[in-house]
Amino acid sequence: MTDSRTLPQPPAGGTATPTVLVVGGGASGNAVAVLLRRAGIGVDLIEARPDWNATTGSGITLQGNALRVLRELGVWERTAASGYPYGSLGVTAPDGTVLFVAEDFRTGGEDLPATLGMQRPQLQQILIDAVRESGARVRLGTTAESLEQGADGVTVRFSDGSEGRYDLVIGADGRNSATRAAIGITERPEPTGMAIWRIAAPRPAGVTRTDLAYGGPAYIAGYTPTGEHTLYAYVVEACRDRAAIDPAAYADEMRRLARAYGGVWPEITEHITDPEKVNYTWFDRLLVEGSWHRGRVVLVGDAAHCCPPTIAQGAAMSLEDAAVLAELLSSGREWDDELFQAYYDRRIPRVRTVVEASVQIGQWQLDGVRDPDMAGLLDRTMTLLKERP
Repeated sequence: MTDSRTLPQPPAGGTATPTVLVVGGGASGNAVAVLLRRAGIGVDLIEARPDWNATTGSGITLQGNALRVLRELGVWERTAASGYPYGSLGVTAPDGTVLFVAEDFRTGGEDLPATLGMQRPQLQQILIDAVRESGARVRLGTTAESLEQGADGVTVRFSDGSEGRYDLVIGADGRNSATRAAIGITERPEPTGMAIWRIAAPRPAGVTRTDLAYGGPAYIAGYTPTGEHTLYAYVVEACRDRAAIDPAAYADEMRRLARAYGGVWPEITEHITDPEKVNYTWFDRLLVEGSWHRGRVVLVGDAAHCCPPTIAQGAAMSLEDAAVLAELLSSGREWDDELFQAYYDRRIPRVRTVVEASVQIGQWQLDGVRDPDMAGLLDRTMTLLKERP
């Protein structure tokens, strides 16, 4: 990666010091902002939510390839101090009987944990702090109302009535990306047929890894340690009409499913009491094909692809997008169609493998397949992810 003494070449006719607008302050947007600022590129970041999503979410599972990007961002030490590292995965019967324990793949290399669980708001705050420290200009409670592309950049009209001109706009605004729609990409997330109930709860002393129970009233019941005293628990079932579920009954619904499971689940279930702390979400899939850019607007993360969390690679793929795009933008090459197509070509085989594997695992369960090649699928996928993106 270049530094501020060796700036990349902006698009023909662009400014001497290139400027980028990042739309969205989630994992991919925050990461790409930090990496571009490190390269001496001017960055404005806008985020629709006034609180920068700093308190949203329960837990997140970060595998080694995600941790590798966080180390590149310079936040690994803070992340490690906030999370819970572990190196194995347990599979149990619904009654809690452990059927087998497998070592996790070390997709980030031997010098990083195989997996780190942490509270999602803590990860977001670490990334927020890194963006602030980078010197990027941040505007919260702000959206891009229109994008007008010209020969030498993009003019953006903001929701507060102001406007700015940039050499590049990066759409990091999630699976329902307005940026994606604004540049004429018609793909949209599609439900896979599954949904997940999530909650953060105190960690029972015996929980030192992710355990998954298959069967019972749900497809999967699992939990992940997120700190010395915390975990997040989840139950996966067939998706229901969200409009038919009263949010005030979220805790009752999750508790009804969770109480069918044994082991440490009774202790976890005691804490499923506040409906406002329970999150209910459908699983979606999305993979934009052909390219992830139109002119000088390019997509990263969930704006370009998303998948069920069945192999815990969603955040990792978003962080990898940010790292690869920042590497190319700071390489000294001209910012043109060839560069943006190179970004897509480099990412698409890896992302497609993850999306298809994540969806396939859920589809086997939906179809009631008794002996799926789960081990083979995971081995092929994780072996690929051990390679650097």
